[in-house]
Amino acid sequence: MVELGKTDPRVVVLGADLTDSTRTLWFAEKFPDRFFEIGIAEQDMLNTAAGLSLTGKIPFVSTYGVFVAGRAWDQVRTTICYANLNVKIGGAHGGVSVGPDGATHQALEEIALMRVLPNMKIIVPCDAIETYKATMKAVEIEGPVYVRFGREKIPVITKEDTPFEFARAATFREGKDVSLIACGYMVYESLRAAEELEKKGISARVINLHTIKPIDKEAIIKAAKETGAIVTCEEHQIMGGFGSAVAEVVVENCPVPMRFIGIQDRFGESGTPEELIVEFNLDSRDIIKAVEEVLKRKGAKS
Repeated sequence: MVELGKTDPRVVVLGADLTDSTRTLWFAEKFPDRFFEIGIAEQDMLNTAAGLSLTGKIPFVSTYGVFVAGRAWDQVRTTICYANLNVKIGGAHGGVSVGPDGATHQALEEIALMRVLPNMKIIVPCDAIETYKATMKAVEIEGPVYVRFGREKIPVITKEDTPFEFARAATFREGKDVSLIACGYMVYESLRAAEELEKKGISARVINLHTIKPIDKEAIIKAAKETGAIVTCEEHQIMGGFGSAVAEVVVENCPVPMRFIGIQDRFGESGTPEELIVEFNLDSRDIIKAVEEVLKRKGAKS
């Protein structure tokens, strides 16, 4: 955001009493006249952002994903998406791995809530470098954009020169037996799983599907046709979320056996990120089990 503030005077930032947590404090320090602290009033913040967009500004709204999708969904839907306004939303605390903040602050449903909205675009970057690229890309996209990110430190798996193209999936590892299609932190767990699967003689393709809407149908169909089995991996409810979006493409174009790694219809809880990933069956071992199960179905089908 600070880089955008230097290069684009239209960029403004709004906060909802979480400026320090979301680190938009850095933007506020550099550009105090272009930062607006709305307070604990997410609905007001989204409406204010909508108004600013109508004056030619490019507002970036910063708060926790659970608040923007939960408390302010009506404003996102009716004020911003219905009018296709140029508002960018940064949703922090995505997934369970944010740690001890617990169920009330862990956004596990907001991908589903955001992706049903017409005109909304959704990006879920896999690490810090890709989050930077997603933010830079968001300012170029006309209309509402939701960028989801976590809180705790996670491994950096991309490089500065790693290609990032909006609405285009990136294959991080080739494979012929099964496709692991993931977003966010789960790309890392998928890569770990693929390494272990290779030791078992299973060739797993790993796809970073960072743009959930508009979704890259071509990459999904290609993966389904070439590998014949898919496991989706998300740090989100499996109902209506990332996996559902992938399945919608698969079932219409190239039905293959699928399994879904994600939150199984429950709320989050407090704990360390490492503990929670294990507790919610999201780590590489769970992905490996899902692959073994889906390959059995693939074999039975063939």
